[in-house]
Amino acid sequence: MRGSRAMELPEDFWIPVPLDTNNITALSPFLVPQDHLGDVSLFYGMAGFMFFIFIFGTAINVLTIATTIQYKKLRSHLNYILVNLAVANLLVAGAGSFTAFVSFSARYFVFGTLGCKVEGFLATIGGMVSLWSLAVVALERWLVICKPLGQFIFKPDHALACCALTWVFALMAALPPLFGWSRYIPEGLQCSCGPDWYTTNNKYNNESYVMFLFGFCFTVPFTTIVFCYSQLLITLKMAVKAQAESASTQKAEREVTKMVVIMVLGFLVCWLPYASFALWVVNNRGQTFDLRLATIPSCLSKASTVYNPFIYVVFNKQFRACMMEMMGMGSGSDEESSTSKSVTEVSKVGPA
Repeated sequence: MRGSRAMELPEDFWIPVPLDTNNITALSPFLVPQDHLGDVSLFYGMAGFMFFIFIFGTAINVLTIATTIQYKKLRSHLNYILVNLAVANLLVAGAGSFTAFVSFSARYFVFGTLGCKVEGFLATIGGMVSLWSLAVVALERWLVICKPLGQFIFKPDHALACCALTWVFALMAALPPLFGWSRYIPEGLQCSCGPDWYTTNNKYNNESYVMFLFGFCFTVPFTTIVFCYSQLLITLKMAVKAQAESASTQKAEREVTKMVVIMVLGFLVCWLPYASFALWVVNNRGQTFDLRLATIPSCLSKASTVYNPFIYVVFNKQFRACMMEMMGMGSGSDEESSTSKSVTEVSKVGPA
Protein backbone atom coordinates (compact mmCIF):
# COMPACT_ATOMS: atom_id res chain seq x y z
CA MET A 1 0.00 0.00 0.00
CA ARG A 2 2.82 2.39 0.87
CA GLY A 3 4.64 1.64 -2.38
CA SER A 4 1.44 2.06 -4.38
CA ARG A 5 0.80 5.44 -2.78
CA ALA A 6 4.32 6.55 -3.63
CA MET A 7 3.71 5.76 -7.29
CA GLU A 8 0.49 7.83 -7.31
CA LEU A 9 1.74 10.94 -5.54
CA PRO A 10 3.60 12.57 -8.47
CA GLU A 11 0.20 12.92 -10.17
CA ASP A 12 -1.22 14.64 -7.09
CA PHE A 13 1.47 17.13 -6.21
CA TRP A 14 4.87 18.42 -7.15
CA ILE A 15 7.68 19.93 -5.07
CA PRO A 16 10.69 21.53 -6.86
CA VAL A 17 13.32 19.92 -4.62
CA PRO A 18 15.19 16.61 -4.98
CA LEU A 19 13.22 13.74 -3.48
CA ASP A 20 13.84 10.07 -2.76
CA THR A 21 11.07 8.48 -4.83
CA ASN A 22 11.18 5.40 -2.61
CA ASN A 23 10.26 7.53 0.38
CA ILE A 24 8.02 10.14 -1.26
CA THR A 25 5.03 9.22 0.92
CA ALA A 26 6.87 10.62 3.91
CA LEU A 27 6.74 14.08 2.29
CA SER A 28 3.17 14.02 0.97
CA PRO A 29 1.48 17.42 1.55
CA PHE A 30 -1.75 15.49 2.11
CA LEU A 31 -0.38 13.26 4.87
CA VAL A 32 2.37 14.88 6.95
CA PRO A 33 3.60 18.35 8.05
CA GLN A 34 5.80 20.03 5.45
CA ASP A 35 8.45 21.12 7.92
CA HIS A 36 11.17 20.43 5.35
CA LEU A 37 9.93 23.46 3.36
CA GLY A 38 10.11 26.09 6.11
CA ASP A 39 10.31 26.84 9.81
CA VAL A 40 7.37 25.92 12.01
CA SER A 41 7.09 29.58 12.99
CA LEU A 42 6.57 30.47 9.32
CA PHE A 43 3.62 28.09 9.04
CA TYR A 44 2.04 29.43 12.22
CA GLY A 45 2.66 33.01 11.12
CA MET A 46 0.91 32.31 7.83
CA ALA A 47 -1.93 30.62 9.75
CA GLY A 48 -2.36 33.78 11.81
CA PHE A 49 -2.36 35.94 8.69
CA MET A 50 -4.94 33.72 6.99
CA PHE A 51 -7.11 33.79 10.11
CA PHE A 52 -7.01 37.60 10.09
CA ILE A 53 -7.94 37.67 6.39
CA PHE A 54 -10.77 35.20 6.95
CA ILE A 55 -12.29 37.06 9.92
CA PHE A 56 -12.02 40.60 8.57
CA GLY A 57 -12.69 39.61 4.96
CA THR A 58 -15.86 37.82 5.98
CA ALA A 59 -16.99 40.65 8.28
CA ILE A 60 -16.53 43.54 5.83
CA ASN A 61 -18.14 41.69 2.93
CA VAL A 62 -21.11 40.47 4.99
CA LEU A 63 -21.54 44.06 6.18
CA THR A 64 -21.49 45.26 2.56
CA ILE A 65 -24.26 42.85 1.56
CA ALA A 66 -26.31 43.53 4.71
CA THR A 67 -26.08 47.30 4.20
CA THR A 68 -27.29 47.00 0.62
CA ILE A 69 -30.24 44.89 1.73
CA GLN A 70 -31.08 47.33 4.51
CA TYR A 71 -31.00 50.54 2.44
CA LYS A 72 -32.97 50.73 -0.80
CA LYS A 73 -31.08 53.86 -1.87
CA LEU A 74 -27.93 51.73 -2.22
CA ARG A 75 -29.53 49.45 -4.82
CA SER A 76 -28.02 51.26 -7.78
CA HIS A 77 -26.24 49.77 -10.78
CA LEU A 78 -22.80 50.50 -9.30
CA ASN A 79 -23.66 48.99 -5.94
CA TYR A 80 -24.99 45.83 -7.58
CA ILE A 81 -21.49 45.33 -8.92
CA LEU A 82 -19.99 46.01 -5.49
CA VAL A 83 -22.29 43.38 -3.97
CA ASN A 84 -21.18 40.95 -6.68
CA LEU A 85 -17.61 41.71 -5.63
CA ALA A 86 -18.54 41.10 -1.99
CA VAL A 87 -20.09 37.70 -2.80
CA ALA A 88 -16.93 36.70 -4.66
CA ASN A 89 -14.81 37.85 -1.74
CA LEU A 90 -16.88 35.75 0.66
CA LEU A 91 -16.28 32.71 -1.54
CA VAL A 92 -12.53 33.31 -1.47
CA ALA A 93 -12.58 33.91 2.30
CA GLY A 94 -14.53 30.74 2.99
CA ALA A 95 -13.02 28.38 0.43
CA GLY A 96 -9.52 29.88 0.33
CA SER A 97 -8.54 31.77 3.47
CA PHE A 98 -10.26 29.45 5.95
CA THR A 99 -8.89 26.24 4.45
CA ALA A 100 -5.44 27.85 4.25
CA PHE A 101 -5.69 28.83 7.93
CA VAL A 102 -6.55 25.25 8.94
CA SER A 103 -3.83 23.77 6.73
CA PHE A 104 -1.12 26.21 7.81
CA SER A 105 -2.04 25.43 11.41
CA ALA A 106 -1.52 21.71 10.70
CA ARG A 107 1.47 22.49 8.42
CA TYR A 108 0.07 20.38 5.58
CA PHE A 109 -3.06 20.29 3.42
CA VAL A 110 -5.39 18.33 5.68
CA PHE A 111 -8.36 18.13 3.28
CA GLY A 112 -6.84 15.57 0.89
CA THR A 113 -6.71 15.46 -2.89
CA LEU A 114 -10.45 15.94 -3.39
CA GLY A 115 -10.45 18.86 -0.97
CA CYS A 116 -7.56 20.34 -2.92
CA LYS A 117 -9.57 20.27 -6.13
CA VAL A 118 -12.64 21.74 -4.43
CA GLU A 119 -10.67 24.50 -2.73
CA GLY A 120 -8.71 25.34 -5.86
CA PHE A 121 -11.87 25.43 -7.96
CA LEU A 122 -13.92 27.58 -5.57
CA ALA A 123 -11.06 29.97 -4.77
CA THR A 124 -10.33 30.38 -8.49
CA ILE A 125 -13.99 31.16 -9.23
CA GLY A 126 -14.12 33.72 -6.41
CA GLY A 127 -10.83 35.27 -7.44
CA MET A 128 -11.81 35.54 -11.10
CA VAL A 129 -15.24 37.03 -10.30
CA SER A 130 -13.52 39.55 -8.04
CA LEU A 131 -10.99 40.42 -10.72
CA TRP A 132 -13.58 40.86 -13.47
CA SER A 133 -15.84 42.82 -11.10
CA LEU A 134 -13.06 45.38 -10.67
CA ALA A 135 -12.97 45.75 -14.44
CA VAL A 136 -16.77 46.13 -14.57
CA VAL A 137 -16.63 48.86 -11.91
CA ALA A 138 -14.11 50.75 -14.06
CA LEU A 139 -16.27 50.25 -17.15
CA GLU A 140 -19.36 51.50 -15.32
CA ARG A 141 -17.56 54.63 -14.11
CA TRP A 142 -16.35 55.35 -17.66
CA LEU A 143 -19.81 54.90 -19.20
CA VAL A 144 -21.63 56.94 -16.54
CA ILE A 145 -19.21 59.85 -16.11
CA CYS A 146 -17.44 60.11 -19.48
CA LYS A 147 -20.59 59.27 -21.54
CA PRO A 148 -18.75 57.76 -24.54
CA LEU A 149 -22.07 56.40 -25.88
CA GLY A 150 -23.89 59.70 -25.68
CA GLN A 151 -27.38 59.33 -24.21
CA PHE A 152 -26.91 55.66 -23.30
CA ILE A 153 -27.90 55.08 -19.67
CA PHE A 154 -26.21 52.34 -17.67
CA LYS A 155 -29.19 50.76 -15.90
CA PRO A 156 -29.45 48.13 -13.14
CA ASP A 157 -30.29 45.51 -15.78
CA HIS A 158 -26.98 46.23 -17.49
CA ALA A 159 -25.18 45.89 -14.16
CA LEU A 160 -26.85 42.54 -13.46
CA ALA A 161 -25.91 41.31 -16.94
CA CYS A 162 -22.30 42.34 -16.35
CA CYS A 163 -22.31 40.56 -12.98
CA ALA A 164 -23.59 37.39 -14.64
CA LEU A 165 -20.85 37.71 -17.23
CA THR A 166 -18.18 37.83 -14.51
CA TRP A 167 -19.34 34.39 -13.31
CA VAL A 168 -19.29 33.04 -16.87
CA PHE A 169 -15.70 34.26 -17.30
CA ALA A 170 -14.80 32.81 -13.89
CA LEU A 171 -16.16 29.39 -14.86
CA MET A 172 -14.18 29.56 -18.10
CA ALA A 173 -11.04 29.95 -15.97
CA ALA A 174 -11.89 27.55 -13.15
CA LEU A 175 -13.39 24.55 -14.96
CA PRO A 176 -10.52 23.52 -17.30
CA PRO A 177 -8.24 22.14 -14.51
CA LEU A 178 -11.06 19.77 -13.54
CA PHE A 179 -11.12 18.34 -17.06
CA GLY A 180 -7.43 17.91 -17.84
CA TRP A 181 -6.26 21.35 -18.96
CA SER A 182 -3.89 21.98 -16.05
CA ARG A 183 -4.96 20.69 -12.61
CA TYR A 184 -5.37 21.83 -9.02
CA ILE A 185 -2.45 20.97 -6.74
CA PRO A 186 -0.92 22.27 -3.49
CA GLU A 187 1.14 25.41 -4.10
CA GLY A 188 3.84 27.28 -2.23
CA LEU A 189 4.26 25.76 1.21
CA GLN A 190 1.71 23.11 0.17
CA CYS A 191 -1.04 24.42 2.46
CA SER A 192 -3.35 25.89 -0.18
CA CYS A 193 -4.29 24.78 -3.68
CA GLY A 194 -4.39 26.45 -7.05
CA PRO A 195 -3.84 25.78 -10.75
CA ASP A 196 -0.65 23.89 -11.60
CA TRP A 197 1.87 26.39 -12.92
CA TYR A 198 4.85 24.43 -11.57
CA THR A 199 5.20 21.36 -13.74
CA THR A 200 6.11 20.69 -17.36
CA ASN A 201 3.96 17.57 -17.67
CA ASN A 202 2.67 17.72 -21.25
CA LYS A 203 -0.32 15.65 -20.20
CA TYR A 204 -1.87 18.75 -18.60
CA ASN A 205 -0.63 21.46 -21.00
CA ASN A 206 0.10 23.73 -18.04
CA GLU A 207 2.04 26.29 -20.07
CA SER A 208 -0.88 27.05 -22.40
CA TYR A 209 -3.28 27.27 -19.46
CA VAL A 210 -1.06 29.76 -17.64
CA MET A 211 -0.77 31.84 -20.80
CA PHE A 212 -4.57 31.77 -21.10
CA LEU A 213 -4.97 33.00 -17.52
CA PHE A 214 -2.34 35.70 -18.00
CA GLY A 215 -3.83 36.92 -21.27
CA PHE A 216 -7.58 36.64 -20.77
CA CYS A 217 -7.92 36.81 -16.99
CA PHE A 218 -5.25 39.40 -16.17
CA THR A 219 -4.22 41.44 -19.21
CA VAL A 220 -7.76 42.08 -20.50
CA PRO A 221 -9.22 43.26 -17.14
CA PHE A 222 -6.10 45.29 -16.35
CA THR A 223 -6.19 46.98 -19.76
CA THR A 224 -9.88 47.74 -19.25
CA ILE A 225 -9.20 49.27 -15.83
CA VAL A 226 -6.29 51.42 -17.03
CA PHE A 227 -8.16 52.64 -20.12
CA CYS A 228 -11.40 53.49 -18.29
CA TYR A 229 -9.74 55.27 -15.39
CA SER A 230 -7.38 57.18 -17.66
CA GLN A 231 -10.41 58.43 -19.61
CA LEU A 232 -12.06 59.33 -16.31
CA LEU A 233 -9.07 61.41 -15.28
CA ILE A 234 -9.10 63.21 -18.65
CA THR A 235 -12.80 64.02 -18.15
CA LEU A 236 -12.08 65.37 -14.70
CA LYS A 237 -9.31 67.58 -16.06
CA MET A 238 -11.82 68.95 -18.56
CA ALA A 239 -14.28 69.58 -15.73
CA VAL A 240 -11.73 71.56 -13.76
CA LYS A 241 -10.75 73.57 -16.82
CA ALA A 242 -14.38 74.34 -17.70
CA GLN A 243 -15.28 75.22 -14.12
CA ALA A 244 -12.06 76.79 -12.89
CA GLU A 245 -13.89 78.76 -10.24
CA SER A 246 -15.69 75.74 -8.79
CA ALA A 247 -14.01 74.59 -5.60
CA SER A 248 -16.24 71.50 -5.40
CA THR A 249 -15.18 70.35 -8.89
CA GLN A 250 -11.51 70.78 -8.03
CA LYS A 251 -12.07 68.86 -4.83
CA ALA A 252 -13.81 66.11 -6.82
CA GLU A 253 -10.82 65.91 -9.15
CA ARG A 254 -8.40 65.48 -6.27
CA GLU A 255 -10.57 62.86 -4.61
CA VAL A 256 -11.17 60.83 -7.76
CA THR A 257 -7.52 61.07 -8.82
CA LYS A 258 -6.52 59.67 -5.44
CA MET A 259 -9.10 56.94 -5.74
CA VAL A 260 -7.97 55.99 -9.25
CA VAL A 261 -4.38 55.63 -8.08
CA ILE A 262 -5.48 53.53 -5.10
CA MET A 263 -7.70 51.34 -7.27
CA VAL A 264 -5.00 50.62 -9.85
CA LEU A 265 -2.38 49.99 -7.17
CA GLY A 266 -4.79 47.71 -5.32
CA PHE A 267 -5.38 45.69 -8.47
CA LEU A 268 -1.65 45.38 -9.10
CA VAL A 269 -0.87 44.38 -5.51
CA CYS A 270 -3.59 41.76 -5.68
CA TRP A 271 -2.89 40.14 -9.02
CA LEU A 272 0.46 41.23 -10.51
CA PRO A 273 2.63 39.08 -8.18
CA TYR A 274 0.56 35.95 -8.90
CA ALA A 275 0.45 36.50 -12.65
CA SER A 276 4.11 37.51 -12.91
CA PHE A 277 5.42 34.64 -10.78
CA ALA A 278 3.39 32.04 -12.67
CA LEU A 279 4.56 33.50 -15.99
CA TRP A 280 8.19 33.51 -14.80
CA VAL A 281 8.02 29.86 -13.75
CA VAL A 282 6.50 28.84 -17.08
CA ASN A 283 9.21 30.64 -19.04
CA ASN A 284 12.11 29.56 -16.82
CA ARG A 285 11.62 25.83 -16.50
CA GLY A 286 14.41 24.17 -14.55
CA GLN A 287 15.26 27.30 -12.56
CA THR A 288 15.13 26.83 -8.80
CA PHE A 289 13.00 29.11 -6.64
CA ASP A 290 12.09 29.39 -2.99
CA LEU A 291 8.70 27.89 -2.19
CA ARG A 292 8.28 30.44 0.56
CA LEU A 293 8.28 33.12 -2.14
CA ALA A 294 5.75 31.11 -4.12
CA THR A 295 3.35 31.39 -1.18
CA ILE A 296 3.38 35.21 -1.18
CA PRO A 297 1.39 35.75 -4.43
CA SER A 298 -1.33 33.35 -3.29
CA CYS A 299 -1.66 35.11 0.06
CA LEU A 300 -1.78 38.56 -1.55
CA SER A 301 -4.60 37.48 -3.84
CA LYS A 302 -6.55 36.13 -0.85
CA ALA A 303 -5.90 39.37 1.04
CA SER A 304 -7.88 41.18 -1.65
CA THR A 305 -11.01 40.09 0.23
CA VAL A 306 -10.10 42.74 2.81
CA TYR A 307 -8.56 45.64 0.92
CA ASN A 308 -10.87 45.56 -2.11
CA PRO A 309 -13.95 46.31 0.04
CA PHE A 310 -12.06 49.13 1.74
CA ILE A 311 -11.19 50.67 -1.61
CA TYR A 312 -14.51 50.21 -3.36
CA VAL A 313 -16.99 50.28 -0.47
CA VAL A 314 -15.61 51.95 2.65
CA PHE A 315 -14.17 54.82 0.57
CA ASN A 316 -17.56 55.16 -1.14
CA LYS A 317 -19.08 57.96 0.98
CA GLN A 318 -22.66 56.91 0.43
CA PHE A 319 -21.93 53.31 1.38
CA ARG A 320 -19.83 54.40 4.35
CA ALA A 321 -22.58 56.70 5.64
CA CYS A 322 -25.16 53.90 5.47
CA MET A 323 -22.81 51.44 7.17
CA MET A 324 -22.19 53.87 10.01
CA GLU A 325 -25.90 54.57 10.36
CA MET A 326 -26.74 50.84 10.42
CA MET A 327 -24.17 50.31 13.17
CA GLY A 328 -25.53 53.29 15.13
CA MET A 329 -22.51 55.50 14.50
CA GLY A 330 -24.22 58.49 12.85
CA SER A 331 -25.87 59.26 9.56
CA GLY A 332 -23.37 61.11 7.35
CA SER A 333 -26.06 62.60 5.10
CA ASP A 334 -23.93 65.69 4.51
CA GLU A 335 -21.13 63.59 3.06
CA GLU A 336 -23.58 61.84 0.77
CA SER A 337 -25.04 65.15 -0.44
CA SER A 338 -21.57 66.59 -1.06
CA THR A 339 -20.49 63.54 -3.03
CA SER A 340 -23.65 63.60 -5.15
CA LYS A 341 -23.10 67.28 -5.98
CA SER A 342 -19.48 66.74 -7.01
CA VAL A 343 -20.31 63.79 -9.24
CA THR A 344 -23.13 65.77 -10.86
CA GLU A 345 -20.83 68.66 -11.68
CA VAL A 346 -18.16 66.39 -13.13
CA SER A 347 -20.66 64.41 -15.23
CA LYS A 348 -21.82 67.58 -16.97
CA VAL A 349 -18.53 67.68 -18.86
CA GLY A 350 -19.25 64.44 -20.72
CA PRO A 351 -20.50 64.67 -24.30
CA ALA A 352 -24.22 65.02 -24.76
